[in-house]
Amino acid sequence: MKPAVRDSLEGLTDRTVSIPLPTQEPSDFSLVLGGPLFELFRRSHLSGDGLELLRWRILVIATIAWLPLLLLSMLGSHSLAGAVKVSFLRDIEAHVRLLVALPVLIAAELMVHSRIRPVVNAFLTRGIILQQDVPRFRAALDSAKRLRNSVPVELGLLFLVFTLGGWMWRSEAALGSTTWYAARQSGHLQLTGAGYWYAFVSIPIFQFILLRWYLRFYIWFRFLWQISGLNLRIIATHPDRAGGLAFLGKSAYAFSPILFAQGTLLASLIATRVLYEGEKLVSFKMQAVGLISFFLVFVLGPLTMFTPQLARAKRNGLAAYGLLANRYVEQFEQKWVERNITEADELLGSGDIQSLADLGNSYAVIQEMRPVPFNLKDMGRLAAATAVPLLPLGLTVFSPEELVMRILKILF
Repeated sequence: MKPAVRDSLEGLTDRTVSIPLPTQEPSDFSLVLGGPLFELFRRSHLSGDGLELLRWRILVIATIAWLPLLLLSMLGSHSLAGAVKVSFLRDIEAHVRLLVALPVLIAAELMVHSRIRPVVNAFLTRGIILQQDVPRFRAALDSAKRLRNSVPVELGLLFLVFTLGGWMWRSEAALGSTTWYAARQSGHLQLTGAGYWYAFVSIPIFQFILLRWYLRFYIWFRFLWQISGLNLRIIATHPDRAGGLAFLGKSAYAFSPILFAQGTLLASLIATRVLYEGEKLVSFKMQAVGLISFFLVFVLGPLTMFTPQLARAKRNGLAAYGLLANRYVEQFEQKWVERNITEADELLGSGDIQSLADLGNSYAVIQEMRPVPFNLKDMGRLAAATAVPLLPLGLTVFSPEELVMRILKILF
């Protein structure tokens, strides 16, 4: 037997001995149940211990962010068209940001909580974490919890919102024409009464909640990076074609509401620029493609940290099953081909041929094993979640019938 093949077989045997029992105590880790803001919501009865009262939480936060803008713009006669170029009720970007994207980001907490917790437990219940690595696995969870619950980190996010966030909104997002919230004079924004609430309450609320999601992305990817450094039990013949890790690719669906919210922001920004500043829709095609591509890489890219172990498992599996196949085929030919068939055992009813086919199927599964724990279907669904809010923009160029036909041509 070749040394490399013998080592791979011995490695597989060693890992089998170290499989943790399914009765391993499950983890109670949640990516969203923690942090100063969560505790504030609990004490103010906007949330329960398990993210209950979701509708009430969305209603209160969206009302604080949006309703004063309506009242203040009405007092300033900026709610309807006439006095300014873009009135409050015609500001698509503000309404989408506060009445669509903001509620989606808040509601996404419940979806992420319910879907990510089973993913964490799957590492234990599926025997992917070896018994000797369980303490390191739980240490990674404890580290993630400390970062999630950190008061200084959330205070740092708040500082960013009122410094960098405010500057970016004024310089990049705010319209150049006179609007319900401001007028530009000598290159500076002169805020209205509604504009002050928008700039110092509504926008910071939205930016803070969005930044908390980016923090959670970081916590999740940091945890996965720590897990990828362990000696995982990856089974090359697993039918998911990802060594048993395909559930990680499916877990990315939990973040689709965040991608949808990002898509709505870009769609509202483009719509505002097209309708009120005379820009062409086609001039934003690179931004749309860039947004979809960025978030695909952002969400799925970190999963490539498992690629080295998947590639190693595939190489070892091909070597081990190649050796097994060679020995089996040799014995099969000696029994059924090289011997006189009249002196051989009865061929009909023998399981040898079925076993040969099963062995070939196992080898084919290893050959089809992917180097990443996700596939094109996962990429397509996440891309669709990001792109769906952009589709109505086509109505500014095409009729509904033309838009449907163009979409069908792309799909089929």
